[in-house]
Amino acid sequence: MSKIDDYISKRSQDSSEFAQAVTQYNINLEVAVQVKQLRDSLGLTQRKFANLVNKPQSTIARIENGSFNASTMLLSEIAQAVNRKVKIESTHA
Repeated sequence: MSKIDDYISKRSQDSSEFAQAVTQYNINLEVAVQVKQLRDSLGLTQRKFANLVNKPQSTIARIENGSFNASTMLLSEIAQAVNRKVKIESTHA
């Protein structure tokens, strides 16, 4: 385990707020990667992708940089616009 992983683990044990923030950050990062991969697979710029899914380009940018807590509703709207489905999986055993 790296020093940062060790720090996160110890701090998460001491603070439920910190643990929750780390969890949300990890979710945002996974969503960012998935949305970026989807957009890339379609061969679209952020602007063209935003137009296709009827969202502002700034929203797509914020999702892709991990700074946006995208709701399942928003992700469903994006998926429907490109004829895809949202799949939510648990990474915990």
